[in-house]
Amino acid sequence: MRAKVERGSAFTLDVDLQLPGRGITALFGPSGCGKTTLLRAVAGLVRPAPGRVVANGDVWQDDAAGVWRPTHRRPLGVVFQEASLFDHLNVQRNLDFGRRRVPAGERRVSLEQAIDLLGIAPLLQRNPGSLSGGERQRVAIARALATSPRLLLMDEPLAALDAARKSELLPYFERLQRELDMPVLYVTHSLDEVARLASEVVLMQAGRTVAQGPTAQLMTRMDLSLSQGDSASALIEGTLESVDAAYGLLQVRFAGGVLQCVQAAGAPPRTPGQRLRLRVQARDVSVALKAATDTSILNVLPATVHAIAQDGPAQCLLSLDVGGCTLLARITRKSADALRLAAGQAVFAQIKGVAVMD
Repeated sequence: MRAKVERGSAFTLDVDLQLPGRGITALFGPSGCGKTTLLRAVAGLVRPAPGRVVANGDVWQDDAAGVWRPTHRRPLGVVFQEASLFDHLNVQRNLDFGRRRVPAGERRVSLEQAIDLLGIAPLLQRNPGSLSGGERQRVAIARALATSPRLLLMDEPLAALDAARKSELLPYFERLQRELDMPVLYVTHSLDEVARLASEVVLMQAGRTVAQGPTAQLMTRMDLSLSQGDSASALIEGTLESVDAAYGLLQVRFAGGVLQCVQAAGAPPRTPGQRLRLRVQARDVSVALKAATDTSILNVLPATVHAIAQDGPAQCLLSLDVGGCTLLARITRKSADALRLAAGQAVFAQIKGVAVMD
């Protein structure tokens, strides 16, 4: 899509993007950078001038060709921060309202499938006023799916929820990604949500695109804001090799070796061969010139220093190559000088903590 939207003299959205036709693409950046404006341009709620919006070959706007399709004629679903359910209708009738928008011959997602995916069967006869915030959002997503959209737009759907309700909803988002072949455009300013959900990221700043690409690649680029601050981390895709039930540990194989991860309490059962996404915080990685054996740290892997960047007056950030995967390590400048670290140097990455992202 290409779009230019002006909001007075202080802000202009000017983007030219080609987004994946599947998976979750996160629009990420600080408040006021244009994420929601871009989402509204895709939905047709604002009209870029000039603009061109094409969804999987279907032209929704092309000013050069005189094409403009209004929102109600675009096969998309939208979920906002607030669920915006009809309070005078129970959950079942809210869902029926969404389904009736789509002719029977064009329904690609059945109402039963939407209900099952979001786990809302026990809620169907309840009124929205009796639902928790997380339940309301699940119903809102199911209603959007009931319209059989070709594209699902989500505008910070977790922003109005507390931490417990967010944790309740995230597994449903992951299930949507696994079980529906439907692209999702997801607006957020939470790096945790990006790390857990997104396969692609569009990083925005002041109405422009700063960078775009696979989530794991962008999160470890040291020239981007994603790698800065206390939440800097790396994502690793791996395969569950075995489960150590005696110690509650998972052995996950990836390109750089095997990582041992704690099996979180209440996590779903794991089976060998399962694909897992792991997150390693930069603050949980240190380096050594020799592999320590008398240590409580379980994960010590050979690595190569790829780059070093100063991170504030007292610290530096290391980019480490571990078997073709990138890890970040935040250490003190004093330690870096004492070890005489330099790009290309062989080291051992000592990983204190690994989180399974589900």
